Amino acid sequence: MDLTRRLKLTHLKLILKIAEVGQIQIAAGALAMSQPAASRILAEIERETGAQLFHRTPKGMEPTPIGEAFIRHARVVLSELDSLEKEVQGLSTGQAGEVRIGSVTGPAVGVLMPVVQEVRAQAPETAITIEVSPSADLVRGLEEGRFDFIIARIPDLSDSRDFLVHPARTEVVKFLTRKTHPLASAKAIDLADLLCFDWVIQERGSPIRQAVETAFHNAGHPTPPRVINSSSMLIVQALLSSTDAIAPQSREVAELMTSDAVGANLTVLDLAGTITVSPYFVIRHHTRQLGQAAERLYQRVLENL
Repeated sequence: MDLTRRLKLTHLKLILKIAEVGQIQIAAGALAMSQPAASRILAEIERETGAQLFHRTPKGMEPTPIGEAFIRHARVVLSELDSLEKEVQGLSTGQAGEVRIGSVTGPAVGVLMPVVQEVRAQAPETAITIEVSPSADLVRGLEEGRFDFIIARIPDLSDSRDFLVHPARTEVVKFLTRKTHPLASAKAIDLADLLCFDWVIQERGSPIRQAVETAFHNAGHPTPPRVINSSSMLIVQALLSSTDAIAPQSREVAELMTSDAVGANLTVLDLAGTITVSPYFVIRHHTRQLGQAAERLYQRVLENL
């Protein structure tokens, strides 16, 4: 198949735009080309491939399985070329380059931030983007080329063969409350004593939520009945500062929220036992070469685990 020699960046951009808007006419306009030209390019690609990339439906153009493969690889190719352009420009002008990292909350605070501060002290011109999201979103972003590497857990349905996976740490869960909470000064608190309070906790299925519910089940208790579901730290902070609610957080986040630097009037309850979350990993795609700045930061993260 001569497809790889015939494909151009314009072709890849057209395929992605059609997938995004669902109409070839709109996609063509967005890329400043005529609809006949766009239709001809798509027809040529489909002829070379020997299969349709899109189903034509009354609702618009929907990708076929082969189209989905094109879209997935097109995202990666265009993302890599964009990264290359920025790195070449940075190196030619004396800049250190760009790094794009995704992380779940705990290691973003406890692992990533110290390394980022260290790297920025050595190369302050390095452009670093950090996105904090659930693991499923981060793994999807890594597959699509939006991140150089991530710190996350691998979702059950993901194919780990696509990744280079380095084991990291197991998270410990702490229970945050305000300092005036009725149990703030209590020692070795039993989980049963916490059931009468309001809780603010991440949505069902999140690792911390699962760890907390498992701890209650293992202790023979029901799970807390009065729960507000939110992963927003602003919501957590607002509720904790004005109510006797309890908020499970990773140890790194709890330490930050109760530090003098943050200035929050919060504390950590002294539990009788320890609650842990499944370990997270440092993950990168096995087929992609990291830029110099990303490789330097990646190695420093591994060294600090």
